[in-house]
Amino acid sequence: MIKQRIRWAALLIAMVITLTHMASAQANSEKIFSIIQYGAVSDGVTLNTEAIQATIDTCHAAGGGTVLVPAGEFVTGTLHLKSHITLSLDHGASLLGSLNLDDYPVENLRPAREGQDQCLLYAENATDIRLEGLGVIDGRGTPENFPKRRPGQRGDTRPRLLRFEGCENLTFSGLTYKRPGFWGLHLVDCKNIQMSALTIRFLDNGVNNDGIDLDGCENVLIENCDIQSGDDAICLKSSRNACRNIRIRNCRVCSHTAPFKFGSSGYGGFIDIKLTNCYFYDSPMGAMKLAVVDGGRMENIEISRVVMDNVGCPIFIRLGNRASTFGNEVKKPVGIAKNIRISDVTATVTLQDRDQSGGYSEREKGKAGPIMISGIPGHYVEDVVLENINISFPGYASEDEANNEVVEDETRYPEQFFFGVLPAWGAYIRHAKNVEFKNVNLTLRGEDARREIVLDDAEDFVNH
Repeated sequence: MIKQRIRWAALLIAMVITLTHMASAQANSEKIFSIIQYGAVSDGVTLNTEAIQATIDTCHAAGGGTVLVPAGEFVTGTLHLKSHITLSLDHGASLLGSLNLDDYPVENLRPAREGQDQCLLYAENATDIRLEGLGVIDGRGTPENFPKRRPGQRGDTRPRLLRFEGCENLTFSGLTYKRPGFWGLHLVDCKNIQMSALTIRFLDNGVNNDGIDLDGCENVLIENCDIQSGDDAICLKSSRNACRNIRIRNCRVCSHTAPFKFGSSGYGGFIDIKLTNCYFYDSPMGAMKLAVVDGGRMENIEISRVVMDNVGCPIFIRLGNRASTFGNEVKKPVGIAKNIRISDVTATVTLQDRDQSGGYSEREKGKAGPIMISGIPGHYVEDVVLENINISFPGYASEDEANNEVVEDETRYPEQFFFGVLPAWGAYIRHAKNVEFKNVNLTLRGEDARREIVLDDAEDFVNH
């Protein structure tokens, strides 16, 4: 009887706590703070940083709520978002990044692990932040407004669009993001993230315009997004901690470099990553790039139901030994790449535009390469399954190119075209164990003197 009463008391306490949280969340959602009430002016000229920040601070001090951005063009510099804040932009509302670099101070920002510190939206160690609505966040970071390097300056000072460090419970819903000076949405060591129905338009804006960068993040869902980026579109990084439990689905993506990539930093690694039902298009430097070259673990990767049109190299899997530390004290030994499954993929691989001589350059041909799966001597990519794959290749290589020797390049940044024209037109597999092709159909649209599949130090390869 006593135990039963204790259980009932515990249940009652849990119910009270739950109802209290629900009531608090509902109360916060009903607290609306318009930036107009705090002096913001929607003329596209007036600098509104102080007015918008005052709105955010007041909302936070009240226990949380919604910071409302109504229709209009509001120019602003760096804004610090805080816990329990919903930043909501109405249809017709635009937050415009200031064109004055002095409006992006870095004194109160954690130093960025990669790139410069400046950003338009910033949050650190905060929880329950939501960015929502039908409006636009436009960094206006064109090369004319923010060149990569300015005369007399050291380094690069182009602002990111957004940088969140060490935050939890983040929701991004419905907004359009445009024209960052540097990277777009950059989240570092954040947990419990949901991104839904985002529109990202960074294409042909400038260099290094990544779409979404997740560095050491956990428990992430990205779905129903429409992304056009100048650099890597959905990019997983691990400059310190591993990216874990990442889910990506139902997205349309194009990029000048890669719709889906991880490994530009790979110290922590990538574990339990799933991508399904996505469309990748107009991506000349490659489509799916899975690399770990800084000592991390790349394990339990599942990719399925992907259609790719007008892309370069369709699948690139690389284990290397660049061994960058990204400020960590210990340099790691060679990492691990294993348990990778890719299924139900259809792709059309194309060459980039012709050069001025009327032919194709070595660089262009390298970008339109075959499937490449490669470790390094003594360190193998292991347990890879490709199933129900249909890829059409352009065909272009001569007899001379069919005999190309492929350098190891163990310590280089991971890009497939750095290896030049590979001696296979369909798949090149080196330093790998237990790679299995099941119903993999590779075809040519033109003439090619190379073999369909080339194996080099590939143990227990199965093709059926």
